[in-house]
Amino acid sequence: MTVAAPPSVTVVIPTRDRPAQLRQAIRGVAAQDYDGPLDVTVVYDHAQPESSLETEDLGVPVRVLQNERTPGLCGARNTGILGSTSDLVAFCDDDDVWLPGKLPEQVASLARQPAAEFATTAIVVRFDDGETVRLAGRDEVTHADLLRSRMAMLHSSTFLVRRPALLDGIGLLDEAIPGSMCEDWDILLRATARRPVVHVDRPLVRVLWGQASFFARHWETKLAAHAWMLQRHPDIWTSRVGAGRVLGQIAFENAALHRRRAAVRHAVRALRRNPREHRAVLALLVAARALPASTVLEFLHRRGHGI
Repeated sequence: MTVAAPPSVTVVIPTRDRPAQLRQAIRGVAAQDYDGPLDVTVVYDHAQPESSLETEDLGVPVRVLQNERTPGLCGARNTGILGSTSDLVAFCDDDDVWLPGKLPEQVASLARQPAAEFATTAIVVRFDDGETVRLAGRDEVTHADLLRSRMAMLHSSTFLVRRPALLDGIGLLDEAIPGSMCEDWDILLRATARRPVVHVDRPLVRVLWGQASFFARHWETKLAAHAWMLQRHPDIWTSRVGAGRVLGQIAFENAALHRRRAAVRHAVRALRRNPREHRAVLALLVAARALPASTVLEFLHRRGHGI
């Protein structure tokens, strides 16, 4: 009996001005006990490529590219996808680290379900000196699941996708998304509209949240991206919980921008859809100046959550 060779994997790491963290991310990939061909493509976005990475001893072959597509995460990731020739493409942000076993377990999960195109894992969130594990509580994620909840534990640094599906099927990252915000939720929705995502519910990626994130307090970008998501994926409105969540986020973002009327209006809309939507309540407190938005965000981040 002939045993199929393990599929080849390219890990796409977009980067910008984080040389030490980037090398840590690459070493996390190199530490995977994986028998198949494995390489890393580093895509520099808004930054001068560091070509010396290709000759450094980092434990895995590294290719360096410049993002010549739309500036931002989406353009950078698409540059890496299109520049690869592997069977599978994985993502990792330059401030996140894969933990031992991540890649072998995901490849095995895809092998057990040949029709599956997309795999994820749970995460451990690091904020300051604390860590919080975020699990999904399931081994398969459907479109309905993602309409109801963004499921933040399905972080982009956990993604492993069959490359042909990205080129003809699911599609590349959508470079029209404002600031590349919500790009991970967008592609998950598009992927699960075709078939469920295979999920390994173990925390196999360490994700850095908080001040270091490019999106930590970019309220205008978040506001535009959430409005874009509601327009791009109108089926979110079919879930009262999901629609309430996004409206609650928009309410909070307006409150953080000191747009009290817009914050109250969206908070009321959110609560009408889901009276238990806590983001709407937080938005009202911020709009009333009872709490600063930064205090709310820090409190949530310390518990491995976001708005």
